[in-house]
Amino acid sequence: MLLLSETEAGKRVIIKRVNGRSSFRRRISEMGFVTGKEVLVLKNAPFRDPIEYQIMGYNISLRRSEAALIEVVEKEEAGELQQQYNGTLTFDKKIIRDLKPIKELKVALVGNPNAGKTSIFNAISGKQEHVGNYSGVTIDAKKTKIHYQQYVIELTDLPGTYSLSPNSPDELYVRDHLLKMHPDVVVNVVDSSNLERNLYLTTQLIDMDIQVVLALNMYDELEKNGDVLNVDQFSKITGIPAVTTVGSKRRGCDRLLNKVIEVAENRDPNQRHVHINYGPELERSINIIQKKIWEASNYVREFSSRYFALRLLDDDSHTKENIQYLQNADSVIKTADKERAHLENLLHENAQTLITNARYGFVNGALKETLKRKSQPDQRSVSQKIDQLLTHKYLGFPFFLLFLWIMFHGTFTLGQYPADWIETGVGWLGELVGSLIKEGPVKDLVIDGIFGGVGGVLVFLPNIVILFFFISLMEDTGYMARVAFIMDKLMHLIGLHGKSFIPLIMGFGCNVPAIMSTRTLENRGDRLLTILIIPFMSCSARLPVYILIAGAIFPDNAGTIIFSMYLGGIVISILTAVFLKKTMFRAKEAPFVMELPPYRVPTLRSTIRHMWSKAKEYLKKMGGVILWASIIVWFLSYFPRTNEQIAVLENNLIVVENQIMAGDLECEVNHHEIQPIDSLVALQSNLITAIHHEQQYNSYLGRMGRFIEPVIRPIGFDWKIGVSLLSGIIAKEIVISTLGVLYADDESGSELSLRSAIQEQTYTHGKLTGQKIYSKPTTLAFLVFVLIYIPCIAVIAAIRKETGKWKWALFNITYATTLAWLLSFLVSKVAGLFF
Repeated sequence: MLLLSETEAGKRVIIKRVNGRSSFRRRISEMGFVTGKEVLVLKNAPFRDPIEYQIMGYNISLRRSEAALIEVVEKEEAGELQQQYNGTLTFDKKIIRDLKPIKELKVALVGNPNAGKTSIFNAISGKQEHVGNYSGVTIDAKKTKIHYQQYVIELTDLPGTYSLSPNSPDELYVRDHLLKMHPDVVVNVVDSSNLERNLYLTTQLIDMDIQVVLALNMYDELEKNGDVLNVDQFSKITGIPAVTTVGSKRRGCDRLLNKVIEVAENRDPNQRHVHINYGPELERSINIIQKKIWEASNYVREFSSRYFALRLLDDDSHTKENIQYLQNADSVIKTADKERAHLENLLHENAQTLITNARYGFVNGALKETLKRKSQPDQRSVSQKIDQLLTHKYLGFPFFLLFLWIMFHGTFTLGQYPADWIETGVGWLGELVGSLIKEGPVKDLVIDGIFGGVGGVLVFLPNIVILFFFISLMEDTGYMARVAFIMDKLMHLIGLHGKSFIPLIMGFGCNVPAIMSTRTLENRGDRLLTILIIPFMSCSARLPVYILIAGAIFPDNAGTIIFSMYLGGIVISILTAVFLKKTMFRAKEAPFVMELPPYRVPTLRSTIRHMWSKAKEYLKKMGGVILWASIIVWFLSYFPRTNEQIAVLENNLIVVENQIMAGDLECEVNHHEIQPIDSLVALQSNLITAIHHEQQYNSYLGRMGRFIEPVIRPIGFDWKIGVSLLSGIIAKEIVISTLGVLYADDESGSELSLRSAIQEQTYTHGKLTGQKIYSKPTTLAFLVFVLIYIPCIAVIAAIRKETGKWKWALFNITYATTLAWLLSFLVSKVAGLFF
């Protein structure tokens, strides 16, 4: 990227884009510095500042800091540009290829949680990002590029935030993006049904002096309430062009993009910079701090001095860090401290409250002039009526448990039918492919490795889709936020608040985004504690393991067992939080501030899109990590192929097969005796099974399993369960694929389903030879172990990233594994008293 400030004297360049805040862009464009114009660099001043340029026949000098905000391309590379009277640029094909960024706009979506930013992002971009009716869905910035009216628009969906006063990491992320990434236009998405609350953020954007377009989203709800807003008058008062939209129905998005381009090109008549009036005393202090900032010769005018002055009066530590580049930074901070103390002594109120009150006063004044509300003094909203039941003091928690039971029971029961169809289809396809491949290692790899491993996991795709259907309903309707409200009192007992429960519930889908969503928590201690207990929430990757094992051993009560696992995860996370809060996290809890958005009817499009996105992720995992893991597990379980014991068994098998082929033993000994040929066939089957077991037992995988078996044998696990749990560290679905490989066709001539194979598994070595491996106590212990032990690698990486330290990831690994062993041992012993 070439900047005008870096261009050598005598060079001719073409302006590519102008950065900086809106007032600078307007001033510089009036001087002729617009996209596509040619600039000749004349000379530097004696101290290299300012720099003299020639543009449109005039000689103009700019400070080096101002020229640094203008991106250019060399004329030799660009060729000749023609600019038509209407401001559009025309190029030949080579120039279009080389200069695509010349017509590029950077647009950022900013707004409160639940304002509908991601809905608008999806409507404009065609992306399928998750939309939820509660705070914290957009965890990180999502980006896409679209082509619209000769522009390439880079659209960024920033995390939801109530304010640019950073109380949490995502709020700081939003503010830093606006200050450092210099979007050309900021689209401020507001909930039209709650303008007063949403427009507080708008007042902060006004103070930043950046180009803003207001998207009055969910405008249909404002009209449904009978309210009337004079949009044009509102735009004139605030100086911000506004457009009405309904993001969930894709209404108004084209008008929004048109308005963005108008604002970027300074063509909207309502576009102007407004100074919010903070009252005489505050304004005096703001001016004093601004003058002190202007004294710094290296002050970069891409930042609003008024905005910095307000943030310093608010005693914002991040702003103090941002202005350290100023030569007189210490003097500016001392001036701000002095003015803050002066205001508090004079007005008997802290500066933050004074600024907040003035901003809400501006919002109320603008709405009083432009918004006519329909009086509804005695009417309760539909949401309030529903909440009377679902958030009731005594009934709220039972309703929540009922919804969870319905969700998990329905996931198992409804998913069983399509799962059986897929299992049959995979079996049929495996037989078809197997018939086309000659006997040998390749056939074993395809049938036992790929079909046995990947096919065993693919069966549970319907259950995953149904689970996410229920989760999507809870999120999109707004019930998820009520769950936080319901759980608030219980969470207070462990030193957290209801808002921390949202990431826990999100963990039912996937622990990784749930951990990332903790950025919405203001208190670092709460955030860290919540991160450490999220892995105990049963993610969707564990669900196939629960369905397989519980369905095989507890077929009549599988739904209740699965529900118990999820509920048990919640209980363990809460008890863990109590333990950690009393030992490692003794900080004072933060107050509970959780928005309860109105209930909304989810759109079929949104729900299907959410389900399909999760199904697509699951299928990608099938063709990626699970496929390769299955191949590796097959290889480790297949080789080496022989040892002394196997050689003896194979020789015995040859003898038996030769006797069978002789064909002279088919007569009966007497009427009541078993035919000798049948006895030989049974012996042949037993020998084949024994060879298969011996090969696995002495394989590389078997040796690994036997190495860890002494640790897990007290719980009732054999080496096969051990290696499946070990492989599950990569991804929990691989527990199933590993079992699928190990149990694939382990009976002579009989193709058992994985579920049937689990039911039939017996010990083949040691004192327990012949006994069932998956007894009911062992099965319950196995499920508990899968629930608690080491989370997958992706979760460990997320813990490391979000906490910033490896010690918390290592702590989670150690604590979870130790707890899993202890509780599984306890469950197996207690369950043994009943089964």
